[in-house]
Amino acid sequence: MKPSEVRALSDEELSQKFHDARAELFNLRFQMATSQLDNTARVKQVKHDIARVLTEQRARELAAQTTADKD
Repeated sequence: MKPSEVRALSDEELSQKFHDARAELFNLRFQMATSQLDNTARVKQVKHDIARVLTEQRARELAAQTTADKD
């Protein structure tokens, strides 16, 4: 997922993406532990997606905070 795609999502969609990615990461780790994971690079991709979503959520939180402080 590209950063521009993350920025285009609504708050609810961001939250849903976060929960989906966490569930996928759990499943990937489980597959890795049982030696069933074929594509180990997917773990890193999912971690990056989680970080992107969390970063965008925090940026929106700070933007809302600064606009509230100005009022």
